[in-house]
Amino acid sequence: MKKSILLILLFFAFFQIRAQILTPAKWTYEPSVKEAKTGDEIELIFKATIDKAWYLYSSEFPCEDGPIKTSFNLIPHASFQLVGSLMPINPVDKYDDIFECDVKIFKKTAEFRQKIKILSSALSLKGESDYQVCTETTGQCVPGGEEFSFNIKVSGATIRDQNNVDINLPKPQTDSTQGIATNPFNPSETKGPILDSTLVQEDPAGKSLLGFLLISFLAGLAALITPCVFPMIPMTVSFFTGRGTKFQALMYGFFIILIYSLIGAALAPLMGPETANHLSTEWIPNLIFFLVFIIFGLSFLGLFEITLPGSIINKVDQQAEKGGLAGVFFMAFTLVLVSFSCTGPIVGSILVSSAGGEFIKPILGMFAFALAFAIPFTLFAFFPNWLKSLPKSGGWLNTVKVVLGFVEIALAFKFLSIADQAFHWGILDREINIAIWIVIVVLIGIYLMKGFRMPGDTGKDAEDKTISVLRISLAMIAFVFAVYLVPGMWGAPLKALAGYLPPMYTHDFNINASPDGKSNSLCNEPKYADFLHLPHGLSGYFDYEEALACARQQNKPLFIDFTGHGCTNCREMEANVWSDPQVLQRLTDDFVVVALYVDDKTQLPESEWYTSTYDNKVKKTIGKQNADLQITNLNNNAQPFYVLVGNDERVLISPYGYNLNAEKFAQFLDAGKGKYKELYR
Repeated sequence: MKKSILLILLFFAFFQIRAQILTPAKWTYEPSVKEAKTGDEIELIFKATIDKAWYLYSSEFPCEDGPIKTSFNLIPHASFQLVGSLMPINPVDKYDDIFECDVKIFKKTAEFRQKIKILSSALSLKGESDYQVCTETTGQCVPGGEEFSFNIKVSGATIRDQNNVDINLPKPQTDSTQGIATNPFNPSETKGPILDSTLVQEDPAGKSLLGFLLISFLAGLAALITPCVFPMIPMTVSFFTGRGTKFQALMYGFFIILIYSLIGAALAPLMGPETANHLSTEWIPNLIFFLVFIIFGLSFLGLFEITLPGSIINKVDQQAEKGGLAGVFFMAFTLVLVSFSCTGPIVGSILVSSAGGEFIKPILGMFAFALAFAIPFTLFAFFPNWLKSLPKSGGWLNTVKVVLGFVEIALAFKFLSIADQAFHWGILDREINIAIWIVIVVLIGIYLMKGFRMPGDTGKDAEDKTISVLRISLAMIAFVFAVYLVPGMWGAPLKALAGYLPPMYTHDFNINASPDGKSNSLCNEPKYADFLHLPHGLSGYFDYEEALACARQQNKPLFIDFTGHGCTNCREMEANVWSDPQVLQRLTDDFVVVALYVDDKTQLPESEWYTSTYDNKVKKTIGKQNADLQITNLNNNAQPFYVLVGNDERVLISPYGYNLNAEKFAQFLDAGKGKYKELYR
């Protein structure tokens, strides 16, 4: 009996002890791909689900005599090679009271990644983990460890000898500085930068649909002050003056909204976000825009009047009661086409969202954008008499038209410049563009001072030599602007106009440039350096793979500048932010810089063409491949877009967009440099 009782007590004691065994972390193991081939680089993903009130220590932190750091020890095998070190994905900092040191931990979930290179189809991935989990609730800490394995189907024949040992395995090429292997089967193969979704900064206002619509509406208002849009406002007034109805004005705004909404619904899913770049950088549309602005400008100067054929006018008059919708729709469609060169980058993110599977939200976003965009045009169309109230018969009405005509002609050269840069024609260098603007602005000043007449200047106002204070004031502004432009002929930066002029590298003579410029050391002569350039004398690359290899060799983070020849905001960032001494010094000394032009039309050799996994289209040009790199890997197609990348191609911190605050940009660079040192040194 006593023995029976003792056995029962031991039985319950055993289960009591078993019940106290804690397993606060549950692990899963999966590869980044289920199938691969010899020579591929893949990632092994280690994930843990952590119980509430518990936390797991990360794999890297400065406390050496503290808790157990998480590690995954793969059994060495000839079928694979490690690439880089184990990467913890976004642990948080913590001061550990138990060990009295700074540590990094995970709560709720944890993720680690280890990149490997497959060297044989007989892949063997087995190992054992080691980790520690603690809780502040009771002060308990539980060490843990378990065996793991990965199953991956590997294709590619492997030759073995009689002892079943692999032979003829290519020897990995290792960078002497970093010990990071490149792919011996395809040295140029790359997957591009890897953006951790947790690094993407979200605007709190944009998390809700209302916030998203508000941002889209504000973007529409911002688009109104771009050089492609603002000059279209007087054209609207001219079209509706004397023949527009209130119904036509309303329909004009409606058509603008409708067209942009259709772009959001149809353009992105069918043709992809690269269409925006095509319209803004292709030579045919830009030459058309150039000619349209020249024609309108000459018309405002009085060379001719733009009128429809009599038969068409009669038909429009016959349809007046119906609202003349054909003519109104044509005006709205022309506005959208001409302005899209400047509005395209603003709506780029919406197009990417639409192409990525979100449908309703991009349509609503484009609707909000177009609503703000259409308001001033609709108001001017709704009240064309605002312009009629000005003096007639060669008075202020014609003066305004003439000045606007000069402005139209000046801005027309922006479109010619975009096509010229994208195709490297070399017909409109920076100093030529500045010279044209100087002449035009001087002519505006002289005209306002009544130094000459234009065909529409008739009546008493034209005969009167008295000059009003307003005309003198405007003439002074014109002459001051001309004086401001003059130093630009010898290389002055003209920061206020950086987004509207050709880049500085097109300038034949720059008195401010030193013979060698600001040179950060390069590993080799960059590809495409004969026709692509960096601002402020910076040395860098124009090919991602080449720049990444140099960054690894120099043990520096890679600074990626997604830019474009037709990117106005890119030029403004370069002129106002990159030129800041604290920023320029960091770019020169602390980074390997690569400028990836997404709109360059230079066609690559056929051997370098590839089919995109994003839209299944063949990418044949430098610009197409760079744009695909940005869209596929970073889910973004807006420029400027700045990304800091480590040796394993992982994005270090949240990417940076258009922001003219030089101090914040310097902080962005410092944060990326600090993260790089933390991970790779």
